[in-house]
Amino acid sequence: MKRFAIILTIVLQSVVVLSEPRHITVAADGSGEFTSVQEAVNSIRAYMSDTTYMFIRNGTYREKIVIPSWVTNLCMKGESADRTVITWDDHARIRNMGTFRTYTVWVLGSGFTAEDITFENNAEQLGQAVAVHVDADRVVFRRCRFLGNQDTLLTANQESRQYYEECYIEGTTDFIFGPATAWFERCHIHSKKNSYVTAASTVEDHEQGYIFNRCRLTAADSITRVYLGRPWRPFAATVFIRCDLGEHIRPEGWHNWDNPDNEKTARYAEYRSSGPGANPQSRVAWSRQLSRKEVRRYTVERVFARHDGWSPAR
Repeated sequence: MKRFAIILTIVLQSVVVLSEPRHITVAADGSGEFTSVQEAVNSIRAYMSDTTYMFIRNGTYREKIVIPSWVTNLCMKGESADRTVITWDDHARIRNMGTFRTYTVWVLGSGFTAEDITFENNAEQLGQAVAVHVDADRVVFRRCRFLGNQDTLLTANQESRQYYEECYIEGTTDFIFGPATAWFERCHIHSKKNSYVTAASTVEDHEQGYIFNRCRLTAADSITRVYLGRPWRPFAATVFIRCDLGEHIRPEGWHNWDNPDNEKTARYAEYRSSGPGANPQSRVAWSRQLSRKEVRRYTVERVFARHDGWSPAR
């Protein structure tokens, strides 16, 4: 009986060890367990229910990274957002690569979180060049920077829910695009060209696409003609709530992508925009200004709840 008790104790201790969250350190200078972010990702066991914490020390990591679908519940945290940099330089014209394969980081594993990291695609302006391509569900980015030009951030997968808090996102054309449901909270959105900020492709049966809440929209010097969005697909849904819009935003606000039929289906709205780019009386007739009652329906909990009640709250 005593021997059985000892064996049972050992087994239980092993289970506890296996269930404890794993902590990994990546450092370009060799002071961590790994010098490569991808090597660290590859070391993670498949389909972990506990969170794996990856700390990435300051440095430039020149890598093209995939977070595969079986690497779930991964939390990547950089030492500092401006000095922990993951960068690559693929663009759409390289070997007919097309847009979707140009990513610097491709996130497929659900339950992914990133904090205090710069994600960059520093390709020449020769075509689409994605910094981050997110296909996974239940994804959170906090205090991250997304640097690029055309198509910087691909919010892919119509069933994906993505939350961006206090992030900096820059680009030239359609630099936030895709079919996912994505909430941008107090983010800084910076245009580098006279073009379009968003190109949502929300599907018809999804009520919400992009929600920008209390964000700030700025532009590089001499940039004066930027649209809030154009519909990549007919039922694009994009809402700006209490956002500060710079003078670079066009008075009409929205573009139909040279297709008048999109005006019948696109779902574009604002609520209490401020700043020189806020011109509710000049917006296109097929966009809307939300009422106080309507805007109450826009909460993080309601937008993301769906079937499992997920919320990105800490």
